Amino acid sequence: MTACVLSAGITAFAQIPEDVLRYSWQPVNGTARINAIGGAMGSLGGDISATFTNPAGLAMFKTSDFAISPGYSLLNNKSQFRGTKATDDGKHFNLGASGWVGALNGSGNWNNKAVSIAVTRTANFSNSIYYRGQNDFSSYGEQYAAEAAGSGLSLDDILNSNNVSLGTRMAVYTYLIDTATLGSNPNPDVVSMAMYNQLANGGAFLLNQAHRIETSGGITEPSIGYAANKNDRWYVGGSIGIPIVKYDKNTFFREEDATGDTDNDFAFSELSEKFSTRGIGINAKLGVINRPNDNLRMGFAVHTPTWYTMEDTYSANMWVNLENYRSNPGTESVSSTVFTGNTVPKYKYELVTPWKFMLSGTYILNSVEDVRQQKGFITADVEYITHKSNRFRNAEDYDDGGYFDQLNDVMKEYYKNAFNFRLGVN
Repeated sequence: MTACVLSAGITAFAQIPEDVLRYSWQPVNGTARINAIGGAMGSLGGDISATFTNPAGLAMFKTSDFAISPGYSLLNNKSQFRGTKATDDGKHFNLGASGWVGALNGSGNWNNKAVSIAVTRTANFSNSIYYRGQNDFSSYGEQYAAEAAGSGLSLDDILNSNNVSLGTRMAVYTYLIDTATLGSNPNPDVVSMAMYNQLANGGAFLLNQAHRIETSGGITEPSIGYAANKNDRWYVGGSIGIPIVKYDKNTFFREEDATGDTDNDFAFSELSEKFSTRGIGINAKLGVINRPNDNLRMGFAVHTPTWYTMEDTYSANMWVNLENYRSNPGTESVSSTVFTGNTVPKYKYELVTPWKFMLSGTYILNSVEDVRQQKGFITADVEYITHKSNRFRNAEDYDDGGYFDQLNDVMKEYYKNAFNFRLGVN
């Protein structure tokens, strides 16, 4: 997968296989009732959450209803990097299935009908991760040195090449990587300056490293659903959703010399990155529930892929202090916009997420019309998700060099279609 990504010629940033999981793996986020039973509600019905799982369950409403499901999440992440432990806390607001269900009078064998206008947060990207520690093994500048060396270009040409990542071009600009003669080898190699002087002179090599990653946003999906009830035995329904994507990722990495040597041509380097994705899509959900007797319900639902139109932006800043390596000592800095016409580039593409098929069953204990007299229920869902059908598409008129074809082939080879199982007891 790494080779596939690095072979792309679309420079600043590129889609990678993990992106499709971010936008296609969506656990059920319903009302408090549905969350309390683990989201297993494909055949249960009678809840506004049915709009986003099996819309047929809306037809069990006999009266109109309004629901709001606010939530609040607390995060506590723990990390360990080369023997050093760190923690980071976070908190964020969340919204479960909320909205209005209107019950309508039926006619003939169709006892009643229902329509819903609902919204939910199908994915929440809020997170904060921090790790730090001392590293006597590697420098983050090595990745840029490796790409520069493998590009076949001179350092001057790299600065103007769209076939090299923005990170490597910033590293060349700030001299974080440079050409140097190592040992008895007379040929210049591209090296990371964080390691060069220590390795060349057999000195100590030790870096303090710290990395913070903060993500925010989510997928908010407004939806309209409709369902009908035939003789209180068959329930059919469907919904149309318009998911809205907002994803922001801010990262900050710092690497500093921990040897105490103030004349080894490296003091520190820092990299700050901002990445964002905005998108909108459309999908549909269809379902049916059969109630062969008062105690048993069986359900089946199909979720179509979501067809997304997405737009990414990326910008970064790098700061490097190489002590006395250059004739003008001090901190060198550069912004990625230097290489993108002094603007933050925007890149548009399309994403098609997997199909989802759901089979479910519910058994009601002491099923009577007065729910206060019911003893409880057992419900379960089995989902089949076609992860192999994830697809990226080019949304702009340019030659991507076959990158999307390569990426889709990678996902088809490595991703596996999956079953999910949910069980709820009340």
